[in-house]
Amino acid sequence: MTLHKHPRLIPLLLALLLITGCSQARFNPITTTPAPQPGLTPQRIILNLTQSPATSQAVTWRTNSIVTSPKAEIAKATGSPVFRTRAATVTARSESVTSNDSPLFFYHSATFKDLEPETLYAYRVGDGAHWSEWNQFRTAAAAPKPFSFVYFGDPQEEAGSMCARTFRIAYQKAPDAAFWHFVGDMVDNGDQDNEWQELFDAFGWIPRTTPFILLPGNHAYPDKRYVKGDAFKIFSLWRPQFTLPQNGPKGLEETAYFIDYQGVRFIMLNGNEKLQEQAEWLDTVLSNNPQPWTIAAIHQPIYSTGRKRNDHHRQELFVPVFDKYSVDLVLQGHEHNYARTQKLFNNQPATAPHRGTVYVTSVCGPKSYPANHRYDHLVETIGTGRQLFQVIRVDGNKLTYEAFDSAGNPYDRVELDK
Repeated sequence: MTLHKHPRLIPLLLALLLITGCSQARFNPITTTPAPQPGLTPQRIILNLTQSPATSQAVTWRTNSIVTSPKAEIAKATGSPVFRTRAATVTARSESVTSNDSPLFFYHSATFKDLEPETLYAYRVGDGAHWSEWNQFRTAAAAPKPFSFVYFGDPQEEAGSMCARTFRIAYQKAPDAAFWHFVGDMVDNGDQDNEWQELFDAFGWIPRTTPFILLPGNHAYPDKRYVKGDAFKIFSLWRPQFTLPQNGPKGLEETAYFIDYQGVRFIMLNGNEKLQEQAEWLDTVLSNNPQPWTIAAIHQPIYSTGRKRNDHHRQELFVPVFDKYSVDLVLQGHEHNYARTQKLFNNQPATAPHRGTVYVTSVCGPKSYPANHRYDHLVETIGTGRQLFQVIRVDGNKLTYEAFDSAGNPYDRVELDK
């Protein structure tokens, strides 16, 4: 019998199929995740290193609607999906934020504690009904051990169209990097949420699996030429977006801090305010430093290669402390060009018995300025007009520093030995 000769049977058959399907569904239930709701779905998920990266990890995310029970789940990662049945729940804290160009939205943060060193963990964030995907990270070792990280100068402009390629080639070049390290000016206008959205779009999923450490540049603040006194303070979008250590000087929480990672003490300096207080704090932090290597970072360079910049104030404050404790490397941005000095001591090329400090300035965004050659007698490599990233590897008594451009071409290289 052909159906086209009996058209009245078609509706009956369709009804039977629907009834049969519903009947089967009752006996074979399928668990599905609710469709994403734009306001409740976790966005801008980012991992940040804590003060104790061997035993803890911080995560921050955003929603566009209020979430009554923000939380994160975590478990040791395995090759089987069974890991999720052993997940522990961590309660998150929330805060509401407004910006100059966006309505009210909400940031949530959680810190995973009591983790095991050198262990792969899976985690997700949400509210119990609306979850992110499961992501993974690995905790640091509890003692010195070889690792690499990627250092970036200012993205600042055209994050979506131009910086994204730099981030992607950096991930391809160093997929096993323990973390990414940015030294300021993440966006051009730190109070504009749309620029942060563009930056997170350019990052893609990378900050969900690779922890970031960051410090603020001048574009995270109002313009000093027009804003003075108590009104000069970091834009309100900085701290809610990240969960960074608060072990720095009072009033500079999550903008100046230090982290010990597998034999290296990383020190973040905020070059925009309270410089004298930071110089004193830096001396204290370095006077009790058990790590064999020390790397400091500040947005504004100590030895400026900018067109019109040559502020000696930071040089006068920080160089004596760097020299006193033989800081190995200082990472900087701000100038939108590239420069790497010789090993310096007391503002001159270092000679025995002083080990000296190497100062580097770099940029990963497309904006570039001509390089000023005032410090040519101190600089080994200088240039402009390229988007760059740096892969730094620490292995026992050797530190290897390599700079690459956005096409993956080698640009600069140096080795430091203890």
